[in-house]
Amino acid sequence: MEDQSGLARRLGTTDAVVIGLGSMIGAGVFSAFGPAARAAGAGLLIGLAVAAAIAYCNATASAQLAAVYPTSGGTYIYGRERLGPWWGFIAGWGFVIGKSASCAAMALTVASYAIPGPQWAQRIIGMGAVLLLIALNYRGVTKTAMLARILLACTLIALAAVVIGIAVAKPDPSHLIGSSTGTIYGVLQSAGLLFFAFAGYARIATMGEEVRDPARTIPKAITLALAIAVAIYLVVGVAALLAAGPDRLAHAAAPLAEAVRAAGVGALVPVVTIGAALASLGALLALIAGLGRTVLAMARHHDLPAWLAAVHTRYRVPHHAEVALGVVVCILVATVDLRGVIGFSSFGVLIYYAIANASAYTLPASDARRRRILNVCGLAGCLLLVATLPWQSVISGLAVFVVGIIGRAVALRRRA
Repeated sequence: MEDQSGLARRLGTTDAVVIGLGSMIGAGVFSAFGPAARAAGAGLLIGLAVAAAIAYCNATASAQLAAVYPTSGGTYIYGRERLGPWWGFIAGWGFVIGKSASCAAMALTVASYAIPGPQWAQRIIGMGAVLLLIALNYRGVTKTAMLARILLACTLIALAAVVIGIAVAKPDPSHLIGSSTGTIYGVLQSAGLLFFAFAGYARIATMGEEVRDPARTIPKAITLALAIAVAIYLVVGVAALLAAGPDRLAHAAAPLAEAVRAAGVGALVPVVTIGAALASLGALLALIAGLGRTVLAMARHHDLPAWLAAVHTRYRVPHHAEVALGVVVCILVATVDLRGVIGFSSFGVLIYYAIANASAYTLPASDARRRRILNVCGLAGCLLLVATLPWQSVISGLAVFVVGIIGRAVALRRRA
């Protein structure tokens, strides 16, 4: 039932774009504008532009590298091949640990939208969602892509209803200004929050071993997915600001629900709730798929137990990796609530993309149509956003990396 062979190339451009969008149009679009407004006021739109510019640099780097290394693992492989095994490990370790916590948080978010009941019931629903998606992923990447399409379509319908409802209500244009546009630091902090919300385009590169004609498909899919996601965030952000203004958004636990209430179309609140639940489920689906491929790549190079590198001979998926991830995430969902304590995930994803930019910078001209200026800007942008994170997030992120580095050093010494 298992071997160590490669995965099957079954995804076309549309499938790759959908998986990328499913990663980016998740719970963040329903929740990120509140914290961004607290940080920058109406300047959150400037923060979105900064986040989009940094994301474009990062996406360019990922696309360049994916065309040269069309295999599973994303920046873990790129850092390993271009900068050395330790840099690859740092990228992969941060991604696996940070995104495992994100999966648990996302599962609990799905459950909290699905039922307003007691926490024990939400934990059961969250574990059920994880097990359902693991079972679907187990049956092959085409099943994953099919469900991703359905969830993305439902999410976009919900967002369209919100935007149209606010537009019909004729909101006050002065809300785009509000009482404050925030400080430069606040704008940069909002950029970090919004960047983390839609930084899922690397999921396409992570699944590079399953994309047909990867040298052409992956760069195209990454560019398309990022452009569509930024446009959606911009439209939704402008609509939310027009409806509620930055001051009201800043104090809202559910900013889009508050926006439709402020616009006088409170009947759309259930649509927002359902859309947020489905968007969270779609993001969880893409997270699990991307994590499984990164674990597979790390196991192949003995940075994780080799048992995790098994590939199912029929479904051609990393079934051991996905089952192990399902067990870990379910344990996290059942025991801790990580929704408010995953700042190190933001830290990890920025370090991940910083390594991607540094790796792309080393590509020779014959390997890629590189733009070294974009690589430098992307690296600098990631480090700048790291500097704007709350100090608690930086400390927790550094602690996670120290644990991983010590663990790998001990493992290498024993192996030697």
